[in-house]
Amino acid sequence: MSLDPPRRPAAFRLDRVRVTDDPDAASRPDDRPIVLREPEETEAVAIIPKPRRPARWTDLLFGAIGILVSLAVGLWVDQLVRNLFQRADWLGWVALAAAGLALLAVLAIGTREIAGLMRLRRINRIREAAVDATIRDDSKAARAVVRDLVALYAERAETAHGRAALERHASEIIDGRDLIGLGEHELLKTLDAAARTLVLNSAKRVTVVTAISPRAAVDVLFVLVSALRLIRQLGQLYGGKPGTLGFLRLARTVIAHLAVTGGMAAGDSLVQQVLGHGIAARLSARLGEGVINGILTARVGIAAIDVCRPLPFRAEPAPSMADFMSELTRLNTVGKGKPVAE
Repeated sequence: MSLDPPRRPAAFRLDRVRVTDDPDAASRPDDRPIVLREPEETEAVAIIPKPRRPARWTDLLFGAIGILVSLAVGLWVDQLVRNLFQRADWLGWVALAAAGLALLAVLAIGTREIAGLMRLRRINRIREAAVDATIRDDSKAARAVVRDLVALYAERAETAHGRAALERHASEIIDGRDLIGLGEHELLKTLDAAARTLVLNSAKRVTVVTAISPRAAVDVLFVLVSALRLIRQLGQLYGGKPGTLGFLRLARTVIAHLAVTGGMAAGDSLVQQVLGHGIAARLSARLGEGVINGILTARVGIAAIDVCRPLPFRAEPAPSMADFMSELTRLNTVGKGKPVAE
């Protein structure tokens, strides 16, 4: 049996290498070195549920009512201006100027809301493209994702160092997954640290306030306001800058994500985690309620990070409750039922 002679070592440039999955490519004549990509298992990537709601009769109803209300307001303003002109010309001009300013404010608010929605859609498109490029390990698609990510944070001073490092090393990366991982590490690592700080501070605040609050209604209201405020802050941190409509859409997406992941339920895993830290033996009942509220706030924050982040967690570790439990449970009691933060 004859054996082919071993191939002699050779030097070649990395930018001339052709990476392919075709095992027969090496037998074809080509002036570039061939590197066969090793098969590997595709890592699971978290996909944020995208709410899809078909057109319903209620949407048509509220749309028609909105048009009628707008026409009624317009006719009322027109009649008001006419009546003021009949009383005195200067009153009519004042009313007309006020109506013009109100119209200008409405247009500005509408433009801001549309811009906020477009920014959220832009982040969603970047995330979907990143998931697709990661699954297919497509270097061309990955480079497009990195370009969009750099453009998204082009005006952010805290990403200047990461953008410069990414520009230096992007040409050296061949695989699409590695390129997206490099973009995630260089551009989002700082933002992830700031997001964790926001979530931790909000959870601590909820823990302390609800532990000393005398009313359950105040607890519920404060937790709700803190969670909504945290969602808005995380959206702004990752570049969403949502307006009122964008914020409502973002909050709905976060709630849907929590429903899918089961994050709002304080189930057996949460109870076991709390008991595992020995909280039940060390904390008063009131402070224990505050800690649970803080944990739920942290869960909302983790879900909001998943929704607002333009790339899925792959190169960087995803936040988990273990990152916040030690800080939330760093509360002792002075006497009985008097919580203080260390």
